[in-house]
Amino acid sequence: MTLPRLSFLFRLCLACLVAISMTSCVDEDEYTNSPSGNFEALWRIMDEHYCFFSQKGIDWNEVYQRYSRQIDNHMSENQQFEVLCNMLSELRDGHVNLYSTFDIGRNWSWREDYPSNFSDTLSRRYLGTDYRIASGISYRILDDNIGYMRCSTFANGFGEGNLDDIMAYLLTCRALIIDIRSNPGGMISAAEQLAARFTDEDILVGYVQHKTGRGHNDFSAMKEQRLRPSRGIRWHKPVAVLTNRTVFSAANEFVKYMRCCPRVITVGDHTGGGGGMPFSSELPCGWSVRFSACPIYDRNRQSTEDGIAPDHVVSITDSDLQRGIDTIIEEARKKLNDSK
Repeated sequence: MTLPRLSFLFRLCLACLVAISMTSCVDEDEYTNSPSGNFEALWRIMDEHYCFFSQKGIDWNEVYQRYSRQIDNHMSENQQFEVLCNMLSELRDGHVNLYSTFDIGRNWSWREDYPSNFSDTLSRRYLGTDYRIASGISYRILDDNIGYMRCSTFANGFGEGNLDDIMAYLLTCRALIIDIRSNPGGMISAAEQLAARFTDEDILVGYVQHKTGRGHNDFSAMKEQRLRPSRGIRWHKPVAVLTNRTVFSAANEFVKYMRCCPRVITVGDHTGGGGGMPFSSELPCGWSVRFSACPIYDRNRQSTEDGIAPDHVVSITDSDLQRGIDTIIEEARKKLNDSK
């Protein structure tokens, strides 16, 4: 397969990997394995490669001044980890993590600060006990002849034959609900693979940039992301995608793709975001840091880092929850039944 015919995702990853590999390695001789050396290495890695400083209005030099005063070469490993994690938390980014042997530094405010708007108990009630499972997707036909698919992760790719079988089974349904609530992401290629079942045309779904230098604003020109239709069975009827604040990263991308497909609505809560391609580097002590390196945009050139608002904002009410009713699923069914 020649390079021009490769998918935009492969070319995107290749471009980003080349850019990162040229500049993100930490010279082991430059920084010592000490609290101050690890601090300097981490600050520099982020300074040269993190992609959202300007968008988030973060003065990284000011952050350095504040946190460098907290570093002491006699501090314990736990104390060192805490200071480094606190510095990274200034970025307010769910894709930024520090991995040690004893803990993972993380920022989960994108979901922890909001109602879940998803209940596994309610989801199992709608699926019943006779649902089907294929390639990690649970699915069935509801009593109003609307198909229901529960996709909880994009951690693995889908079998094209499995997707064909799912689509064929649901083919007689008048509409389809795809429930990706609390899907934290995974492989963008898997999100693309599923979304490709809902378009008959090659469509523009967004843009991506990659770092070209060490400056905070050194980026390539925006490059198009295009979704190409699957060669397998495709869906042509109304679709409702259910979202909540825990829809993140590749799942956030899936929502972006689906909003560009015909006859698709999104129902539920704002997604969690995560609109940056993550990459990793390593500190002298062996701890690894993951961070957002390549910003991703929607087809209107708007960043998706802070999430995507649904077409129809709906929350699960306490009264419905007590009655075993999922307010978001029921609103999606109503919208789909009203559609022509």
